[in-house]
Amino acid sequence: MTSIGGAEMVDWNLAVATATRLVRPGPEISREEARAVVAELRRHAKASEEHVRAFTRMIPEGTEPEDTPVLVVDRAGWIKANVAGFRELLRPLLAKMESRRSGGPGGAVLGAVGGKVTGVELGMLLSFLASRILGQYETFAPATRELPGSAKSSGQLLLVAPNIVHVERELDVDPHDFRLWVALHEETHRTQFTGVPWLRDHLQGEIQTFLDETDVDPMTFLERLREAAQSLSGAGRPEGERGDDSGRSLVDVVQTPAQREVLGRLTAVMSLLEGHADYVMDGVGPEVVHSVAEIREKFQKRRAQGAGRLDQALRKLLGLDAKLRQYKDGEKFVRSVVDEVGMDGFNRVWTSPNTLPTKAEIAKPAEWVARVHRTAES
Repeated sequence: MTSIGGAEMVDWNLAVATATRLVRPGPEISREEARAVVAELRRHAKASEEHVRAFTRMIPEGTEPEDTPVLVVDRAGWIKANVAGFRELLRPLLAKMESRRSGGPGGAVLGAVGGKVTGVELGMLLSFLASRILGQYETFAPATRELPGSAKSSGQLLLVAPNIVHVERELDVDPHDFRLWVALHEETHRTQFTGVPWLRDHLQGEIQTFLDETDVDPMTFLERLREAAQSLSGAGRPEGERGDDSGRSLVDVVQTPAQREVLGRLTAVMSLLEGHADYVMDGVGPEVVHSVAEIREKFQKRRAQGAGRLDQALRKLLGLDAKLRQYKDGEKFVRSVVDEVGMDGFNRVWTSPNTLPTKAEIAKPAEWVARVHRTAES
């Protein structure tokens, strides 16, 4: 447990409690309908396995990849899973920040403020996100009784039932088609991590390298969380004073050359993963999701618009705008490569970390094809 002056630097339990208390209530739904939604999502997740594997051809016939559980959760369940994942990933960074506390004014203030303030502020951010995520393949959270993992790893596929119901109602689309469409996207992520044995360790290694290079004093860390929390409470910059520099991303705290290099690689791999999932969900869609064209059109419009000025400011602050670009740029990369060299040719991307696209190659797929294919053929 990372602590300063005997107090936790981040009170993770308080973060969960705060987020759970503040998160918006889900849509009104009867108990019987809720049970039916959960059962249908589980069926769709199971059916999606076959559809995704047949379309992507990532897993050879006769090969059984690692089986990871499908968990249909509410918003509180999503919060718990993500706090567990953040805690695992941030452990080395918080330990590094703790070691810098002695003798510095930041450490003294943090000792007084304690991890409870940080926990509350983190909880406020998670409460905002918890009502927006439809699904997620949680890669890093340790397996627990509440969040079971497979025998070999802790990966879990999470489908957030109240959010799925909320969005399908908001878009006014066929709920059964929409639930399957979402399941296809998240099942693609599960196939990526279970079908590519080195991917999880590679991604975790890149994140840890990124964190190891972080030169952030404890007060700066708190200030970034406070800035985000103030945006949530309306205590930030008044209307009419928003400039182009408003709403800095939390990632903007990292500015070292080494980190920019790592961040470029992380951006590329996340663009690949998200774009591949979008490509697959739309590629499988016409055969099994009859209203896929309508769903995609309405969902893209919702994705681009956000829910208002506060939502837009927070998306920028949390780096969600960058994530939206990852979907778009990554899908273009996958589509271009598959069009040129076919699905099997695209699947060379999963050979090793060396065959992953760079950030520049995501924008120029022909350069990846030239590097990976022509080099292999020469």
